[in-house]
Amino acid sequence: MSEDMREEKPTDPKKTDGAEKAPLRKIGNLKMIWERAIRYPKQITFAAIALFVAAMATLAIPWGFKTIVDEGFVAGGGDVAPYFQTLLVIVGILSIATAFRFYFVSWLGERVVADIRLSVQRNLLRMPPGFFEENRPSEIASRMTSDTAVIEQIVGTTASVALRNVVVGVGGIIFLFTLAPTLTAALLLGIPVVILPIVFIGRKLTNVSRFSQDRVADVGAMVAETLGAMKIVQAFGQEKREHDRFSGAVESTFDTAKRRIRLRAALTAVVIALVFSGITMLMWRGAVGVSEGLISGGTIAAFVLTGGLVAGAFGALTEVYGDLLRGAGAAGRLAELLVAEPGISAPSSPIALPDPPRGQISFDNITFAYPTRPETNALESFSLQVSPGETVAVVGPSGAGKSTLFQLAQRFYDPQSGSVRIDGVALPSADPADIRGRMALVPQDTVLFAATARDNLRYGVWDATDEDIWQAARAANAEQFLRDLPEGLDSFMGEAGTRLSGGQRQRVAIARALLRNTPILLLDEATSALDAESEKLVQNALDKLMEDRTTIVIAHRLATIRSADRIVVMDAGRIVEQGTHDELVAKDGLYGRLAELQFHNGLSNVKPAITA
Repeated sequence: MSEDMREEKPTDPKKTDGAEKAPLRKIGNLKMIWERAIRYPKQITFAAIALFVAAMATLAIPWGFKTIVDEGFVAGGGDVAPYFQTLLVIVGILSIATAFRFYFVSWLGERVVADIRLSVQRNLLRMPPGFFEENRPSEIASRMTSDTAVIEQIVGTTASVALRNVVVGVGGIIFLFTLAPTLTAALLLGIPVVILPIVFIGRKLTNVSRFSQDRVADVGAMVAETLGAMKIVQAFGQEKREHDRFSGAVESTFDTAKRRIRLRAALTAVVIALVFSGITMLMWRGAVGVSEGLISGGTIAAFVLTGGLVAGAFGALTEVYGDLLRGAGAAGRLAELLVAEPGISAPSSPIALPDPPRGQISFDNITFAYPTRPETNALESFSLQVSPGETVAVVGPSGAGKSTLFQLAQRFYDPQSGSVRIDGVALPSADPADIRGRMALVPQDTVLFAATARDNLRYGVWDATDEDIWQAARAANAEQFLRDLPEGLDSFMGEAGTRLSGGQRQRVAIARALLRNTPILLLDEATSALDAESEKLVQNALDKLMEDRTTIVIAHRLATIRSADRIVVMDAGRIVEQGTHDELVAKDGLYGRLAELQFHNGLSNVKPAITA
């Protein structure tokens, strides 16, 4: 990882081909959340009823105190017990309604977050590898954790608080009008004075909230990257540098958060100062009315309590607004992932591949450059025909374009010109799932999942029996170490298969490909991590496997491909030689020089600049 790569800012998914630009800085982004919430009308209805009852019970408390003061104390009735009993009933209703509101809105928040995560994951699974070259997976993972946590808070808490305060505020103003219309009218005249700061400061807060979420995502991505490369970090003694780099990211996040907090604090202070100053002035005027006999003591008591509730409701709305802005930023970032369209997809009417499959592969005049490196062609006017049942080995120096053949054959990318065909069908005309269903891959960098040995082995054939699994493991020389595991096939492999050695991981990958039993086999350095004895055993298994299959082998140990039907030598994205091992050695070209180096100098295990 170069320093330039490490400090590069994450690329937004909206920049990827096929992705629409999501509006990131608008409160309207919350529409995406609402569209998922309304799928659960029963829970919304129950939550709304509970919220309304709780709000009305809250407003009934000032009414209860008004009755106590006017009827119990001022009127001199003496027996105030019924009034206090009524007040206790109101409190009981308030507590029960609040509990129900909390349950339903919390349920709704968790359900909406789960649905968003599922939708994002479903869409991401449609994306071709090029999407993840331009958008860091660790940064995407951060969005699906930190951003969804913000949304959960919005749905499960903030939205409920906002609605409750709106109901309390509006209901309180109506009640205030019934108590003292003149005082309430004066109160309403001050509302625009409160709204203006919210709009002005809120616009700045929107941008800062979005930027704050970006910085949090950067921290999450950095943690994932560093922990995933911990052996390299420690092997090169870079613990201090990684700590310093992480400290810089955390401090940057904190600085951004401070800006957001300052804006929210200023907004809250201004609004509360304006609201409570207005309430104080009204209370002053009301007190004068009481002294002049224009208003009863119970009325002014109820007005004070209700005014406090109204002021608190509007004051809380300023904080809620800040949370909603954060939610809008999080929703916008997730919406980018939801609206992204894959550049590689099935046509509306895909052509079915021939059945039974023949296993023919053809590359016709291919020119291709990766999206992240458009200035450099990985393949240049490349043509290759692989006949059914033929074994073709591909060799060449690093960067020759060998692994690119596999990427195009599986239609992870489309070439800029030319065509790739499977059994005579152009890949863009077929369903990518059908294309990949006819291939088994053993990659150079073995990929295992944090799951059991059984699940890793049957990944390509999920309904495989244990007998089938053991047969494939036996053929790949993996049976013995798998049986020696503490729980056999039920043993957990660890993150990326870290509980196995490199050679064991590669044999599991080979067994997985064997179990898939497809007409086309793609081997990318399939034995590179094996010792000499294991390599011989696995090579024998692969030789048997390749007898009835079309096979393309990428290798840098030439000893493993001497028996190939044809050897294709690539350099700079072109074929420079092809033929059998003996034919190519006789030509004394690039392959002959490599063979001389590996065989005649006794360096059969050396890998001289021939990598996938």
